[in-house]
Amino acid sequence: MIPAAGLGTRFLPATKAIPKEMLPIVDVPTIQYIVKEAVNSGIEEILIITNSNKHCMENHFDRSYELESRLLESNKKAEHDMICDIANMANIYYVRQQQPKGLGHAILCAKSFIGDEPFAVLLGDDVVENHDGKPALRQLIEAYNEVQASIVGVQTVPDEDVGKYGIVEPSKSIGPVGKRVKLSSMVEKPKAGEAPSNLAVLGRYVLTPEIFDYLETQTPGAGGEIQLTDAIKNLMISQSVYAYDFEGIRYDVGDKFGFIKATVEYALEREELRDKLQAYLKELVTTF
Repeated sequence: MIPAAGLGTRFLPATKAIPKEMLPIVDVPTIQYIVKEAVNSGIEEILIITNSNKHCMENHFDRSYELESRLLESNKKAEHDMICDIANMANIYYVRQQQPKGLGHAILCAKSFIGDEPFAVLLGDDVVENHDGKPALRQLIEAYNEVQASIVGVQTVPDEDVGKYGIVEPSKSIGPVGKRVKLSSMVEKPKAGEAPSNLAVLGRYVLTPEIFDYLETQTPGAGGEIQLTDAIKNLMISQSVYAYDFEGIRYDVGDKFGFIKATVEYALEREELRDKLQAYLKELVTTF
């Protein structure tokens, strides 16, 4: 599941008419990277939570017969094959979140689609690249298979950054097993010096379906929204929840600097752009 119903106000005015998930990193929409990670992790059925202003996102993953025909007529077979591959990435479904009531509410909108099965959640503001290893979500799925319990994806952040994230509190009675640690609680954006750890929740989850029981009955939290963090804390009362410190470079593309950083680094990986961009960046450093 990919919650993508947010208004993207941090990227106004660009997101006035374009969903933030469609803003390109070089020439690929952000959400395509998220879908690709899910597919590479073995997910075949993907539900995207949208709102009424995100038709172009749905169109992106659909067939475009006129464009395909024009590309073939112009002998642009590589481009033709590329856009066909996008439409065939996975079975993608859509549900609208009719009111902006927070991440927890967006996930609750998927209850009838999910049923009684465990499911993955990938937040669209977090793009994770693990060039030499398994995708971040795949790492969490394998951790879930070991313990048959909800898994929260985390990475270690500096002390000065703990106030930006949800921070997990590891169990004091049960020690970590490799990169997996049992949790006793979670704190949303703690003050400096009050964080229970430096393990920040970074947009990847594998959850058991019992989470819906708590989301349905939960009192709205900060900002009047249904908070996923609160539901996970309540879930811990009845069953174990673990964190997994996944491997990979995480880009916060919901932040302007994070988006620029992702764009530059992904461009440097492109053979046709690398040399020109490196030369330009060196020139830029001497100029400013």
